Amino acid sequence: MKKIILAFCTSTMFLFACNSGGENSTTVKDSSATSTTTVEKTTTPATAEPEKKDTSPAASTPMTLPDSATMMKNMEAYMTVGDVHKMMASWNGNWNAEVIGWNPFKPDAPADTNKATTTNKMVLGGRYQMSTTTGKMMGMPFEGISTLAFDNSKKTFISTWIDNMGTGMMKLEGPWDEATKSMTLKGKCVNASMGDGKETDIREKFTIVDDNTQLMEMYGTGPDGKEMKMMQINFTRKK
Repeated sequence: MKKIILAFCTSTMFLFACNSGGENSTTVKDSSATSTTTVEKTTTPATAEPEKKDTSPAASTPMTLPDSATMMKNMEAYMTVGDVHKMMASWNGNWNAEVIGWNPFKPDAPADTNKATTTNKMVLGGRYQMSTTTGKMMGMPFEGISTLAFDNSKKTFISTWIDNMGTGMMKLEGPWDEATKSMTLKGKCVNASMGDGKETDIREKFTIVDDNTQLMEMYGTGPDGKEMKMMQINFTRKK
């Protein structure tokens, strides 16, 4: 699978708070006696809040394990190289990529076009496809690596992407549509140019046009908050 866009991870902030309490004592002198009596005064402890229970489905529903034979059968099914993986393997080889991009802040400006080369190969016994892409983006050398998986258990495609123009990783998931010979993957991506770490929705449609032609279309959120087409890659298999 081939994509030329990168999602950055965001960090989570934690806030801690604590409360403290104390005790004191007061000495009272009895005027009618020669002895001195010490009266202990304590602070009444606050009533403890009842423990909050986790009401999530995972916490309220105990896990029911299948028998060992069923578990083994499930694991074997999960690792089996199936027809979808064989279809992925048919995409192996070297591809020319025409990368067309649109500036979301200048929708009327001409599209920017770059050339790249992508090489696909199956790894780990034919279970995953790894792709490497090289070319030039914005006049700079570009390198990217992607992985594509078909999860037998979830019945869905999972794609990851990293490149030398960022330090994060993008992950997208989605189903295959046999009628259109395409997959639609969705996820989130950080707009690095904004510098605020906020994520935006990303949608990618990858279509098999024929044995030697593929089309990738990338959609994101535009300045007006609406989805817009930001990138298209036309792949043609090298002869």
